[in-house]
Amino acid sequence: MTNQAVPQVTPLTGKARMQVLRRMGKYLFRYPRTVLLAFLLMLSSNLLALAGPALSAKVIDAIEAGIGGNVDLHTVWAYSAVLVAFYTVSVLLSYLLSLLMIHLSQRITYTMRREVFTHLTTLPVGYFDTHQTGDIISHISYDIDTVNASLSHDLLHVLASIVTVVGALIMMLTISPPLILVFAITIPISVLFTRYKTKRIKPLFKARSRKLGELNGYAEEMLSGQRTIRAYAREDVILSRFDVRNNDAVEAYYKADWHGAIIGPSVNFINNFSIALVTVFGGILYMLTKTTPDLAPVFVLSIGGVSAFVQYSRKFAGPINELANIISELQSATAAAERVFRLIDEESEPADKENAVTPDEVRGEVIFEDVDFGYTPDKTVLHALSVHARPGTTVAIVGPTGAGKTTVINLLMRFYDASTGTITLDGVSIYDLKRTALRGAFTMVLQDTWLFCGSILDNITYGKENATREEAIAAAKAAHIHDYIESLPEGYDTVLTDDGVNISKGQRQLITIARAMLSDAPMLILDEATSNVDSRTEQAIQAAMNRLMEGRTCFVIAHRLSTIQNADVILVVQGGRVIEAGNHETLMKTENGFYRALYNSQFT
Repeated sequence: MTNQAVPQVTPLTGKARMQVLRRMGKYLFRYPRTVLLAFLLMLSSNLLALAGPALSAKVIDAIEAGIGGNVDLHTVWAYSAVLVAFYTVSVLLSYLLSLLMIHLSQRITYTMRREVFTHLTTLPVGYFDTHQTGDIISHISYDIDTVNASLSHDLLHVLASIVTVVGALIMMLTISPPLILVFAITIPISVLFTRYKTKRIKPLFKARSRKLGELNGYAEEMLSGQRTIRAYAREDVILSRFDVRNNDAVEAYYKADWHGAIIGPSVNFINNFSIALVTVFGGILYMLTKTTPDLAPVFVLSIGGVSAFVQYSRKFAGPINELANIISELQSATAAAERVFRLIDEESEPADKENAVTPDEVRGEVIFEDVDFGYTPDKTVLHALSVHARPGTTVAIVGPTGAGKTTVINLLMRFYDASTGTITLDGVSIYDLKRTALRGAFTMVLQDTWLFCGSILDNITYGKENATREEAIAAAKAAHIHDYIESLPEGYDTVLTDDGVNISKGQRQLITIARAMLSDAPMLILDEATSNVDSRTEQAIQAAMNRLMEGRTCFVIAHRLSTIQNADVILVVQGGRVIEAGNHETLMKTENGFYRALYNSQFT
């Protein structure tokens, strides 16, 4: 099955958005002690900083009282010392808070990435057939980084802003309640504007995350196919297509960031306007205090009070401005979190039955009986398939491309489950066996080789971790890859990089054959196992392959019919049905038979 485009997702409702935010918060509270300590540091730092304007007001009023006479320097220096001490301790606590949040951020990133990657290992194979690798990687890297930045930075700033706003409001009420009325005009304007812009920004950030995933998926696909692209001189074509996706991603980023960036300056303008009003009306109240002896106490305001109120109004308005910016960042984080949680919520492979068993011994008798299957409900790939593989026999499956050959293997390994019919192993339904036991009964050599970043020795012994070096060398010799390995500077300790791109495709396949030769599994699957080696090498290792297959139940998918002439049973599959069955001699005697025509087309 081919990769499909990343599906479009519907916008989150308000309730769904709150669910996403709650799930984000749960990652924080997996570390309650660290979060509590961070909260105490944040609270202490902000409360000490909030005391600053009140202390500076005391200093200013003490200086004003002494103008024209003797200034009480003892009072001035005392309040100044306390002011410096409070601000110093506040900065130190803020620094400790930053260090703590870096530590917490790392732990959350590790936890979330591990959870996502662990869940990926439980997803059915069909998920990876229908989702681009680049998009999945985007979840693990970009999306989790975005969510983590919000959890470790934005949410804490929200709490700090709330503490600062509430504390500043209380202090302003104690200084001059009438001046608070200025904010009764400006705050609603800020809130209404922010809510309006937030509704427009949310879909833009979702689109930004989606377009980045599509770009990553396309880039990963094109980078893995560079040889084919250059062989067909299609560089200009893929560049033009990349430009389209790149432009879409840039446009999505621009729209999201442009609309997000406009919130902060706009709210900042409103807040600066409120501070200007506070300064003007505060000055008026101060003048009234000086000129009107019988002024009501509520309107009395000293010069120190004006200074403190302006400072508190900045502390009151500043966090609101920060909240506006954080809301913009939270839109991006929520969109990224939604993508991560959608991945986490993908259904894992169905659990084994409660009474699923692990067979003590596998003889290798496999029976397909009237099996129907389709990758999608509207298209059946296999129709009433019936196969009987006796223990220790070799069953070859041949047929045209798209006939359903590999699908048979997918069903046998339970990468997919049949729609109808039964599949048994030694008389037991494979659905009554534990998946690990079923898959552990097979060793596989596929046309698409997979090697991991590690030494050649590690790759050969991958299926048998307790294998000795001597056993690995013997397997490599049987696979006719030993001489090549020994010619390398580091021999068996040579490190393969990025799926073994530093060696040829044929050599990669021979290493996977050597890996299979080490396995003790009683059954073997060969899917075009020698398709990437030349005919001479294929003949040379055929004897080793025969030894590998000896005594095992083998399923062989091959286009080179010369490799399966000795198979006990050859199944000819066309259109998802077995149209012919028998050994090579029997099928060659069938007049106008499909297998005979196929064989003659290769050797006549």
